[in-house]
Amino acid sequence: MSDFPLVSIVTLNWNTSEVTCEFLISIKQHNTYPNIEVIIVDNNSQEDPTDLFKSVYPKAKIIRNQSNLGFSGGNNIGIKAASGEFLFIVNNDTEFTPHLIESLVEVFNKHDDAGIACPKFHYYFNKGTIEYAGYKPVNIFTGRNGMIGSGEQDKGQYDVMNKTNYAHGGAMMVSKNAIKKVGLLPEQFFLYYEELDWSVRFKKNGYSIYFQPKGLIYHKESMTTGKSSPLKTFYLTRNRILFMRRNIPFPGLGIFFVYFIVFTIPKNSISFLLKRQTDHLKSFWKGIWWHFNHNVSFR
Repeated sequence: MSDFPLVSIVTLNWNTSEVTCEFLISIKQHNTYPNIEVIIVDNNSQEDPTDLFKSVYPKAKIIRNQSNLGFSGGNNIGIKAASGEFLFIVNNDTEFTPHLIESLVEVFNKHDDAGIACPKFHYYFNKGTIEYAGYKPVNIFTGRNGMIGSGEQDKGQYDVMNKTNYAHGGAMMVSKNAIKKVGLLPEQFFLYYEELDWSVRFKKNGYSIYFQPKGLIYHKESMTTGKSSPLKTFYLTRNRILFMRRNIPFPGLGIFFVYFIVFTIPKNSISFLLKRQTDHLKSFWKGIWWHFNHNVSFR
């Protein structure tokens, strides 16, 4: 491998052109890696942002989809168009820091089993506070998991490179050779949980997921879907169940379903009712009902 293999930076845009422009500016201001290409996949925004993005970052490659393909589908378009030995799949609501790319490439230089490498995340609007320093395992009862260090002040307590359970979809560097073996992002998810499912696929194929604390990225959080929206409620509900159906065999899957029926459904339904969030309640039940009409796809 050369000292500076080509890294393809792939990001999505959907009706957040201003956010994407800020992202491109952060690359221009803070990127220190000498060999990159930038690919922006627009998921059929209301207005064509091509000229705007070109004015900010003239060398960027802009791909405009004819429909919204979601996180997985949109990024898969970018992956197919990428020329790099490594692909840095990164949210447009992030900000680069110096030596970010170099630190992630270092993981692959040091570890032959590396399939995905993720940096440390800080909250953009609360710099110095950790969002992500690795992922905990998905809980067999709840179908949810937590981020290591989330909400803690960064005092260097997680500054050791190590393996982690799952990649953070907001910023993950992936080996192109590994993608050829594992396959593209699972498009059945559309939005949320897809990187967890992908991480499982990588590990089943003999790869490891690494957390690299030398790399730091700032995350603005949910700038596309909003921190609380019926759309987010639908996909989080649907895909929590979908992830478990795809990855947890019986009896573990049975334990999850019992807990979901006995605890999760009543708790969430009552909570939405008390808050008078009928749109979220409908989305929650829509996410559950989806599974009565769809089979699990492993493509």
